[in-house]
Amino acid sequence: MTDVLISLTSDLRSGIELAPDKVAAAAAALTSDLAPDETKAEFLSALSRKGETAAEIAAFASFFRELAINPELGEWSARAVDIVGTGGDHSGGFNISTMVTLVVSCAGVPVMKHGNRGITSKCGSADLFAAMGVPLDAKPAMQKAAMAELGYVFFFAPCCHPSFRLIAAVRKALAARGELTVFNILGPLLNPGRPAHVVLGAATPAMADKLADALQVLEIPAGLVVHGIIAPGRGIDELTTATVNLVRGAGRLRHVREEWTPQALGFTQSAFESVAGGDVETNLAIARALAGGGGPGGLADTIALNSAVALWVAGARPDVGGSIAEARELLLGGAVREKMERTLEFYSR
Repeated sequence: MTDVLISLTSDLRSGIELAPDKVAAAAAALTSDLAPDETKAEFLSALSRKGETAAEIAAFASFFRELAINPELGEWSARAVDIVGTGGDHSGGFNISTMVTLVVSCAGVPVMKHGNRGITSKCGSADLFAAMGVPLDAKPAMQKAAMAELGYVFFFAPCCHPSFRLIAAVRKALAARGELTVFNILGPLLNPGRPAHVVLGAATPAMADKLADALQVLEIPAGLVVHGIIAPGRGIDELTTATVNLVRGAGRLRHVREEWTPQALGFTQSAFESVAGGDVETNLAIARALAGGGGPGGLADTIALNSAVALWVAGARPDVGGSIAEARELLLGGAVREKMERTLEFYSR
């Protein structure tokens, strides 16, 4: 395993793109205990400096998907959607995709949400779901029951990918040096439930293009990668009504390569502060306010927009514009509040 990584690291330093079989060999070495952490770190650093291609990202995703714990939710996968971001944008945004999960499930579309605790933010999706009463260590049987009763399930990434424990120390050490790796990109592509549809937030415009191409290589039926431009050089891995939004399609939506403005979608552009979040307690209070019909107007607009987009990507609604009012009513009119109450009751039994 050590010799494999050393050889592939040399290729990367020469600017050589790794073929899928080479990626598989590297991934096997990275998640084994037969190669030292220093060698693993050198490989990941070399890959990052070369720049991960869409094909390499897709090959890593294909390998690690096979190692994930299977939740046995295949009966929902063909209709399901994931709403997920890569993180790493340091924007301080609210957990938009968490609330979108609730709205979309209220609309009758199954949601398989894959996520983690906050790493570059004070509150990740896992933190907020845990505050709502969702156990992060739920077993497949409970996840299946949740999907049947609640219409959505949350997959806590560390519980789904046990093979990653042998790379965790290396990732932590590289992060302490300010180095991101391919693992910071892969998370949204590794949903163990294999939903057929995904709305995926990218931290940068370049990453949006790369992830859309990776989804295409992975042959996802329909995907949309989004990135919100806050200001030159500053963005968010979300679609918002406070930003100009880059959208890149994959699968059935491969033709989509556009910029969406709030005004063109029928919204008044909001200040970015309206979609900002905070720590877990702050975000839980915001979530409850929204579910009670209040909360920041710009954030409510943004959640309604993302929900309408997710319904469209899933093929459940014919267009985005026609679903925004429905999504807003589900969010503010009591359906999401009831879903939050049912969630707490379900996991408290």
